[in-house]
Amino acid sequence: MKIHFIAIGGSAMHNLALALQQKGYTITGSDDIIYEPSKSRLEAKGLCPDEFGWFPKKITADLDAVILGMHAKPDNPELIKAQELDLKIYSYPEFIFEQSKYKTRVVIGGSHGKTTITSMILHVLHYHDKDVDYMVGAQLEGFETMVKLTEENDFIVLEGDEYLSSPIDRRPKFHLYKPNIALLSGIAWDHINVFPTFENYVEQFQVFVDSIVEGGSITYNSEDEEVVKVVEASKNQIRKIPYSAPEFTVEDGITYLETPEGEMPIEVFGRHNLNNLAGAKWICQHMGVDEDDFYEAIASFKGASKRLDKLAENSKSVIYKDFAHAPSKVKATLTAVREQYPDKKVVACLELHTYSSLNATFLKQYKNTLNNADTAVVFYSPEAVKIKKLDEVTTDQIKEAFEKEGLIVYTNPDAFKDFIFNLNMGNKALLLMSSGNYGGLDLEAVKKLID
Repeated sequence: MKIHFIAIGGSAMHNLALALQQKGYTITGSDDIIYEPSKSRLEAKGLCPDEFGWFPKKITADLDAVILGMHAKPDNPELIKAQELDLKIYSYPEFIFEQSKYKTRVVIGGSHGKTTITSMILHVLHYHDKDVDYMVGAQLEGFETMVKLTEENDFIVLEGDEYLSSPIDRRPKFHLYKPNIALLSGIAWDHINVFPTFENYVEQFQVFVDSIVEGGSITYNSEDEEVVKVVEASKNQIRKIPYSAPEFTVEDGITYLETPEGEMPIEVFGRHNLNNLAGAKWICQHMGVDEDDFYEAIASFKGASKRLDKLAENSKSVIYKDFAHAPSKVKATLTAVREQYPDKKVVACLELHTYSSLNATFLKQYKNTLNNADTAVVFYSPEAVKIKKLDEVTTDQIKEAFEKEGLIVYTNPDAFKDFIFNLNMGNKALLLMSSGNYGGLDLEAVKKLID
C-alpha cells in the first residue's frame, strides 16, 4: 500500500508511519513543523519531509490512503486535494481499526491511568515473549516504537484516548476501536474545550462501554464512583469484572505488594499505580498470562515514560517529574509521593499549561489537590492564556480555587526558576508536575540540586 500522512510529525502519527514502513508499506508525509524526538526518528528511516509545509502536489491519484492527523486544520490544502480526488481518508483510530478488524482488540480507556496500564500489560507480555500488536502513548523500555502492526499476531493492545479523532471526524478515538476486551480506569472531567460539561464528558465513556463487542468484557475500577455508574448502567451484553487496589505496604521508600506467595517489592509506587496494576493483571489473565507469571514480570516494571520519572536521588533527597496536569492526576501523584516519603518535606510544583487548566471555570476542579504538599507552588504563563484566547486568570483566582494555605503562585518563569534553584534540598522530595516545560526550566540543571 502507498499511504500519505498529513501531519506526520505528531507523537502517535510518526509512530504509526514507522510501524507501517516496517510492515512494508510505502510512506510519505507532510507537516509544517516537527519537534524532537519525532524529527530524528523519522529522519533515521528516511520519512522526514524534505521541507516543512503543505504541498498538494504530494496528493496523487495512486495513493491507497491518506491518514489525517489532529494537528492539521479542516482547510488544509493537502486534505482539500485528497477530497477532490475522492481518496480514502482515515483518521488515526480509523486506520488502526482497519488494521485490526480480524484481531482480538484489547482497549484500555479512562481519564487517567490508561498509559500506565497499557504499558504494564505490554511489559508483562514482552517479559514472557508473547508477541502482540499494540499502540501506546509512551515510549517503553525494550520497544522500538509506540505502534506495532503485523498480519500474524492475534491480539492488539490499544490505549483508548477519549480525545477527537481528526479535524473532520469529531468522534472520540476510543469510540472507533470496538473492543473485545476493555478496561475502564477512571472518569474525571478533562478536555473542557471539547466536552464543555461533565455530563457530556461522561457520555463519551457510556458510548465506549456500549461499543464493546457483544460477548466481550469490561474490566473496571470499582473504586471510581463514575466508572461504576457507567458500567453498571450499560445494557450491553458483556461480562463486567470489577477490580480495586491490592494490599501493599511501604517501608524505607520501597513498596511491597501483597501476593499469594507473600510480600513482593515493586518499582512503582502510589495507591493509584497499585490500582493500575490490579487492572493490568486482569487483562493479562484474559490474554492467557497466569497470576504467578504476571507477578514475576511486573516486579521489574519501572513505570511508563513521563510518569513519576525519578530525575535524581541521594540518601536525603529525591526529585521526580510527572506528566500530571489534570486535577485527579495531580492529586493521585502527589499522594503517592507523600506516602512513599512520609519523613521528607514534599515540595510540589504544578504548571497550569493545558486549555482546561487555564480556564477560570475549570480551575475549581483543583480544590484540595495540593493539600498533601508541605510547600505547594503553581506556575503559569499569562502569555499561554492569551495564546489560547482565554479570559485572564489571576493569582487570586488560583489561590481561591486550590484552597491550599500558603500556596505560592508564579507567573514569571525566571522567578519560578529562582525559587527552584534556591531550594534547600535537605530531606526534601521535589515533585514537578506538568505536560509543559515550566517556562523553559533546565531539568539537567535541576538534577544537580542534589549532586
